[in-house]
Amino acid sequence: MGTPILNTSDSPVGAVLVAGGGIAGIQAALDLADSGFFVYLVEQGPAIGGVMAQLDKTFPTNDCSMCIMSPKLVEVGRHINIELVTLATIQDIQGQKGNFSVEIFQKARYVDLDKCVGCGACAEKCPKKVADVYNQGLDKRKAVYVPYAQAVPLKYVIDPVHCIKLTKDRCGICEKVCPAGAVNFQDTDKTLTLQVGAVILAPGFEAYHPGDSPIYGWHQLKDVVTSLEFERMLSASGPKKGHVTRLSDGAEPRHIAWLQCVGSRDINRCDNAHCSSVCCMYAIKQAIIAKEHDPSLACTIFYMDMRTHGKGFEACFNEARDKHGIRFVRCRVHSVYQAPDKPCPTLDYFDDEAGAAAQTDADLVVLSVGMQIDAETRAFAQKIGIDLTASGFCNTHSFSPTTTSRDGIYVCGAFQGPKDIPQSVIEAGSAALCAGTAVSKSRGTLVKTVEKVPERDVTGEVPRIGVFVCHCGINISGVVDVGAVRDFAAALPFVAFADDNLYSCSQDAQEIITGIIRDKGLNRVVVAACSPRTHEPLFQETLAQAGLNKYLFEMVNIRNHNSWVHKDDPEAATKKAMESVAMAVAKVALFTPLKEESLSVDKDLLVVGGGISGMSAALSMADQGFDVTLVEKQHCLGGQANRILQTATGADVQTGLEALQRRVLDHDRIRTHLESTLAGVNGFVGNFESRITGPAGDITVRHGAVVIATGAKEFQPDEYLYNKSPRVITGLSLDEKIMQNDDLVTTAKTAVFIQCVGSREPDRPYCSRICCTHSIASALHLKEMNPQMDVYILYRDIRTYGEKERLYQEAREKGVVFIRYSVDNKPDVTREKDGLTVTVMDHVLRQPVRIPADLVVLASAVVSRKEDALAKLFKVPMDSDGFFAEAHVKLAPSNFAVDGVFLCGLAHYPKPIDESIAQAQAAAAGVSRLFAKHEIKTLGNTAQVNTAVCSGCGVCVAVCPYSAPEMIPDGRDAGKARVNPVLCKGCGLCTASCRSGAVELMGYKEQQIMAMIDHAF
Repeated sequence: MGTPILNTSDSPVGAVLVAGGGIAGIQAALDLADSGFFVYLVEQGPAIGGVMAQLDKTFPTNDCSMCIMSPKLVEVGRHINIELVTLATIQDIQGQKGNFSVEIFQKARYVDLDKCVGCGACAEKCPKKVADVYNQGLDKRKAVYVPYAQAVPLKYVIDPVHCIKLTKDRCGICEKVCPAGAVNFQDTDKTLTLQVGAVILAPGFEAYHPGDSPIYGWHQLKDVVTSLEFERMLSASGPKKGHVTRLSDGAEPRHIAWLQCVGSRDINRCDNAHCSSVCCMYAIKQAIIAKEHDPSLACTIFYMDMRTHGKGFEACFNEARDKHGIRFVRCRVHSVYQAPDKPCPTLDYFDDEAGAAAQTDADLVVLSVGMQIDAETRAFAQKIGIDLTASGFCNTHSFSPTTTSRDGIYVCGAFQGPKDIPQSVIEAGSAALCAGTAVSKSRGTLVKTVEKVPERDVTGEVPRIGVFVCHCGINISGVVDVGAVRDFAAALPFVAFADDNLYSCSQDAQEIITGIIRDKGLNRVVVAACSPRTHEPLFQETLAQAGLNKYLFEMVNIRNHNSWVHKDDPEAATKKAMESVAMAVAKVALFTPLKEESLSVDKDLLVVGGGISGMSAALSMADQGFDVTLVEKQHCLGGQANRILQTATGADVQTGLEALQRRVLDHDRIRTHLESTLAGVNGFVGNFESRITGPAGDITVRHGAVVIATGAKEFQPDEYLYNKSPRVITGLSLDEKIMQNDDLVTTAKTAVFIQCVGSREPDRPYCSRICCTHSIASALHLKEMNPQMDVYILYRDIRTYGEKERLYQEAREKGVVFIRYSVDNKPDVTREKDGLTVTVMDHVLRQPVRIPADLVVLASAVVSRKEDALAKLFKVPMDSDGFFAEAHVKLAPSNFAVDGVFLCGLAHYPKPIDESIAQAQAAAAGVSRLFAKHEIKTLGNTAQVNTAVCSGCGVCVAVCPYSAPEMIPDGRDAGKARVNPVLCKGCGLCTASCRSGAVELMGYKEQQIMAMIDHAF
């Protein structure tokens, strides 16, 4: 650890401490470090990664969790402005925003971080075996260990509780066999004090311990496991190597049952009234993956409400039910036990459809355990003055979702409330933005700069190719004979070195590859592993650190293209992998170094959309000293928020909105253009030029980045007598009428809410996320206005995720009546003499119920504005529902694939105000990372035009989605095409479309492609 930074001036300290090394802490640290601040990343365990590092796959795309996370782990480990402090806990935080003194207790590692090379000799010889926490105790590890193969830092640690030397002063064999002399039994615990300007709390969560609910049989019945235990069973790196078997006898299960809401939505057994937000989706994900392992497997999910409320979640649910045949049973299982005459557990439950008690047997029972905050974290939060909610999560305000009750301390991830990975990443960006703003005056004062490794000139050298084949645990090697592929590659022309790695993307593998490139004099590299989409930048950086041009690299995807698609034919998969490697070697042998151009960055921001998200993004950047242009097509700012009464926590939206509007309109760094639209865009990241059309005519603005925050709108129904009876209104209209004190509301004696109007139907199969919470909050408000009012909510599933579940509980307690209906038998609204009548089939009575109603409120879907014109201007994609499509659903939810363009709010997907503000701040964090750079680089593998061959047909101009090709207007080559390398994304459309063969894509030249084809046959 470096020398603690002492602040002796009035300026804030230009360093931030992030507490917690899970995905939220990692993202916050990277956002800050790339924005000009030094970061201390403090982690309680011996390595970063958190729970995401234990997951097999991630929903809804079923991406390999470690595959998408590993590059971020390595990025943190490599980052010169992030200092990892592992095995450490914060004891106290003194001081105030801008100048905190943080006391940290760090446990002894007993292994010198600087000396340890991660060879594993110590663990190999260690005689002591203990339960492996990373694998949820399903197998053993040694007393000296690394938590998992891709851990960062990949340095061993000695467990002082189980080490024979430390407990009994015997053994010590690890010290004797360590070739680096890294083992140090004299190491001691220590206390550190760090000076920082801001703190971000991201300590994560603990999984509910189902042993507290013995009715489920966990640790009593061997074939009852938790969802995290099952996750490790599914994982290729887990104790079962991805092969699911029963723990009792090793047999393959024929029926697996998932029990939802274990440790969530339960005030009787554990006092966890909240919903854990992720359990429904991870159970669906696990069931799908289990079915993919064995299509004949029967899977049943027992649930209370199916809460698939995120982007792409409802489609995943429908696929699980309709395509994979997963059975969903709506009930809460009463008990799990094993009869003496049965080899498997039995489940007692009430069958809602049959209306009777039922039983079923399951070979394996998975308890979907919820999230909770551990007692130590709660106690520490209270010690340092952080307010908590009733469930022990950090209490924040709807309009400042990552700001705690103590100024200068921010929060993100599950400690802020139960949430999934995308929302954790979004909040990490929000917290990083807020922390960076708090110390923005000291941006760049403490950061270090990387000394660039001089690039070796390989011009004229005979190709010396290194081939590295990855096992990816058993993701690849479970099907492909990796050793055979390695040996085959070693015999190929120009291959000077070939090797295989357990995980090529791990930190130690990257360091090994760097050393081999230098030691063996390699001048080209092929990696046969997983997807270049997620990992190519990682390996390119490795080449750069070895002094090699990063474009002298080719990646072969032998996971997706071989082991996954040919899992039932290992011989064919291996043969195909060999052919793929041979093609890559033939191609890379013809590579030449490519050059990237440097460009300046215009540090002005354009925000399109003046709703809550757009205003928040604009203020986030303006408060850091950047100039912002805000464009809104309506006559006023605020968007849909102008029609909203309150948030889920009861915050007055109009008060918060007015404060935001005043701040924006009064801010000297924000230029607001109302009743204006974007008419044209030219340029590229760092150097955009946009034309705005408004009441005063057209103006042109230059900007380095853009945030798209165009919002969404309320669906206008065509059912339930909407627009035919004034007593039938939408949810937003109800808010407006309450604010106007309208007689329709104040005189109503009976109000009926109908949920999922326009959502979760064939035309709009997604869930609109906010409707259940909004209706329940509105119902409670009506009850507060008139306690005698009868209020009904007709629903399909109640989706009050997170701590919003408490609203649902409160509504039931206060007499709001909930009646479930099915999409096949919707409620019917008819006009009567004295008002309206709503008829619905009661799911308990199994009889139709007629409700006389003075007021019918339709929870109308949130629908996209289908901003096709805007999407075309910035060349950004939209999904099938008309919302903008992010760069990566998990790890880049506020980014587009187009550099310099970011998104937030309802334009991305329906979400409440606090989540919209958090995403706006996350988008601003992305802009801050860009604006912190003095220059940016273009791609090297761009298209080039041979004007001597070009016929000037213009096909390349017509087909390019990025507007990179253009016709030369004058001069010797007038009428011919040229490509702007800054706009070019290397997609190759122009090359494939050129009839003259004049366009060539660097890295994909004709002779390179032909060489690949020659080696394929």
